[in-house]
Amino acid sequence: MAESILQLDGITCDYRLPGGGRFRAVEDVSLDLARGEVLGLVGESGCGKSTLAKLICGLEKPAAGAIGFDGARVERLGLRRRPRALLGIQMVFQNPYASLNPRRRIGRQIEEALALDAAHRWNLSSLLAAVDLPPSAADRFPHAFSGGQRQRIAIARALAAGPKVLIGDEPIASLDAFLQSQIAGLMRDLAAESGASLLFISHDLAVVREIADRVAVMQSGRLVEVGETEQIWHSPAAAYTRTLIEAIPRVDGRGVIPGSPAP
Repeated sequence: MAESILQLDGITCDYRLPGGGRFRAVEDVSLDLARGEVLGLVGESGCGKSTLAKLICGLEKPAAGAIGFDGARVERLGLRRRPRALLGIQMVFQNPYASLNPRRRIGRQIEEALALDAAHRWNLSSLLAAVDLPPSAADRFPHAFSGGQRQRIAIARALAAGPKVLIGDEPIASLDAFLQSQIAGLMRDLAAESGASLLFISHDLAVVREIADRVAVMQSGRLVEVGETEQIWHSPAAAYTRTLIEAIPRVDGRGVIPGSPAP
């Protein structure tokens, strides 16, 4: 495998419960992401996928273990500004409207992110074109766009910062089936064009199969299986992985996205 850019070593994360006690959301997770790789992280809702994404971005603090990114250690941000060394990790969230400032034109929001990229890989017009939006979109506010368009804007803003690692935290969950396939493919293609690695988090293994080089399967806070995508699909080692695959609608024996063309 190519050189690793992101390393998770024995990561555990607990949450305090109201009234006392703790809930273990992530337990002893070790995982690497290679440079230029697309890694799919799959599992049912509540299994700890989004918590893991927040840990990688420094939005949560692990109870145990360490996270390394491009030679730096990822620490929880707290009230501090994100260190410049960690600006190379950018995330696209499930709800694009919540992650965009409703009072600012999208062009301005993207330009602010562009200022963070010293390499100047993109400009505003090239990013809008890359996510299939017209130049006039820059002067509009987030409420003027559909859900799929807002997610494209969120992708453009994340790429504007010149990330080395792009994380999609259930970025297609709120979209219809046809848009899910489009947005997943767009993230894969633009990450490759930018030279970024992509960690794509989803509960939909059929979508992940279409874009990922490898797949990591998470259940109840633990990784139960990691492997090449087609190996996971055809010869899953874990019973839980087999359950996920068996739940996918099929056409001619191949898992497909409901509403999408048959392969």
